[in-house]
Amino acid sequence: MSATNKTKSWQLGNTSVRSPFRLRDGLIALSASPLQGDLRGKEQEEAWRNLLGEAKIVALGTDKTFSVGRKWRSALEKLGFLYPEVPKGLNQNELGQLDTITPNGWRLIRADTVPAMQECFLRALAAYHTPSPQEKKYQFAPFSPLKHTLRVMLALDEKVNDTKLTLNEMALIVQVSTSANSISAIVEKIIDLRQRKEGSGNKRKFESAERKAAAENLGLEDATLTDYADLNFRYLKATGLFLTKGKGIALAPEKYVFIQRLVQDENIPTFDLDYYRALCEGARLPTDDKDSALIVLHDLAAQLKKRGIQYDLSSKDLTTPHDIGIVRHALEELISHDNEAKFAKDQATKLDEITAYIDLILSQRDKKVLSDGETIEVPKSERPAYLEWILWRSFLAINQLQNKPYESRRFKIDQDFLPVSCAPGGGPDMVFEFDELTLVVEVTLTSSSRQEAAEGEPVRRHVAAYAEKSTKPVFGLFVAISIDSNTAHTFRFGDWYLADDSKKSLDIVPITLLDFRNFLIAGTKKLNEMPNRLRQLLIECRAKANQEAPQWKNSISAIVKQSNEKMKV
Repeated sequence: MSATNKTKSWQLGNTSVRSPFRLRDGLIALSASPLQGDLRGKEQEEAWRNLLGEAKIVALGTDKTFSVGRKWRSALEKLGFLYPEVPKGLNQNELGQLDTITPNGWRLIRADTVPAMQECFLRALAAYHTPSPQEKKYQFAPFSPLKHTLRVMLALDEKVNDTKLTLNEMALIVQVSTSANSISAIVEKIIDLRQRKEGSGNKRKFESAERKAAAENLGLEDATLTDYADLNFRYLKATGLFLTKGKGIALAPEKYVFIQRLVQDENIPTFDLDYYRALCEGARLPTDDKDSALIVLHDLAAQLKKRGIQYDLSSKDLTTPHDIGIVRHALEELISHDNEAKFAKDQATKLDEITAYIDLILSQRDKKVLSDGETIEVPKSERPAYLEWILWRSFLAINQLQNKPYESRRFKIDQDFLPVSCAPGGGPDMVFEFDELTLVVEVTLTSSSRQEAAEGEPVRRHVAAYAEKSTKPVFGLFVAISIDSNTAHTFRFGDWYLADDSKKSLDIVPITLLDFRNFLIAGTKKLNEMPNRLRQLLIECRAKANQEAPQWKNSISAIVKQSNEKMKV
C-alpha cells in the first residue's frame, strides 16, 4: 500500500455504540424528545446523554464531559440516520436541518421486523463512503467499506470455494486496505496469512505476534485492530448480508445473488449534496430495479425448492419492484423459519454453551472462554435481551415443543439467532406448548421491591390470557436472578378477574435463575423426561403456595433440588 493510500484502519460505526441495533433505540427516544435538532453544546449534550440513560440505552455513569452524547450523535450522523453538518460550500438547508432525523432514520424507527431493520442498515452502509470530509485523519481516495469487503469475500470464494473471513484477517488485511488495492492481491495476502498460520507451531501465539507487528507499523495499540475488526463485523452483520461462521463471518447463502448485483455499482461520490442526500435517504439497492428484483426473487424460490419447500410464484403480483419486494420478503421469511427450525433442533447438543451463558448472566461478567476455545459474550447493555434469549434456547434444547420456535418467542433475533431486542410489552416473553401443558415464561433482571411493581400485574395478566383460552393446564414460570418476597407473595394466590368478572385461578411459580440452571443441567442426559419432570415440579411448587412468601421461596428451591436428585437416579 503506498504512503498516499495508507490508513490507520477504517471502522464502521462508533466503538461507543457496539451494537448497531441500539441506534434504533436511540432514534426512538430522540423522536419523542424536544432535543431533536438541538444536540450541540454542553447543556444539550448532557440532556441527550441523560435521555439515553433514562431510556436504559446507556449507563449514565460519571461522564463529566458528556462524551456519550457526542459519540451517539456522531454515530447516527455517520450512517445518515441524523442529518450531518455539510462541508463548507454546501447549503445545509438544501439537505435538512442539522441533527434531525432523516428519511432513513424514520424508516429504521418504523421498521417492525429484523429484515426491515437490516434493510435500513444496508441502505445506510451501501451509501456510506470513507473518508468523508469530516474524517480528515484518513488520506486515501473515498470508497465503500461494505462493497470493498463484499468484493474481497466473493473473490475468496472464487479462489478457495469459501467466503469465510476471520477476525484476524479483517483486522490485519481487509480493514487496512481500500479500493485502491487490488482485490486479488488482498486475497493472496489472506491466503498467505492462513498458510503461515498453519505452518506455525503455536497458532494463537502466531496471531498475537502478527497483530502486534501490524499495530506497531500503523502506530496503534495492540488491541485496537481487533477492536475495530469486531466493530466492523457487528455493523456488517446488521445488513443481513453476513452471518457468523466460527470466529469469522461468511456471506449469507440466500443473499449471494443479491450481493453479486450490489457490488456491480462502482460509483465514487464527490461528497456533494447528492452524496449526502443518498446517505440520509438510504442508497438505492438492486431490488429497487424490477429486472434485478426478479432475478433475486427467482433465486430465492430455487433455494426454497432445494430445501424441499414449494412456493408458487405464478399467482403472485410481480408488476412493480414494490410488489416483488412483498413476495421476496415472504420467501426470505420461509428461509428464515427453516433455518430457525434447524437451529432449534441443534440446541439439545448445546447445553454446555447454554449453561455457560446463564453463568455469565449470574456472574455479571461480559465474556467467558468455553472448553473448545470459543469465547462467548453478553454485552452489558443487552443483558435483559440475552436473559430472554438463553431461556428460550434452554426450552428449545428440551426439543419436545408443540409450537414452532419462532412462535414460542416474542423477542426478535438476527440471522445468527442472536437477540436484537427484548420482547415488547403487551404479552409474555415466551410461550412453550408441550403435550400436557402450556408454559408462559417471563424473565427479568429487576430485583428488590421494584420487581413486584414492574412484573406483578403484567405476569398475572399474561398468564390469565392463556389460561382463559387454553384446553390444557397453563402454568406461569417467572425467572429472575433473585425473587423478591413481595413478588412471590403476589404470585402465591394470583387470581385474575376476566372481562366478565369471573375469577380465574392462576398457577405461577417464581424460580431463581440459578435453580433453573441446575434443573436444566440435571436433565441433560434425560431430555425426553424433562417436560414431565417440569410439570411435576410446577405442581409440587404450587402445592406449597399456601406458605408465607419467604417460606415458599425456600420450598421451591428445595423442590428443585429434590427433582434434580431424582434425575440422577
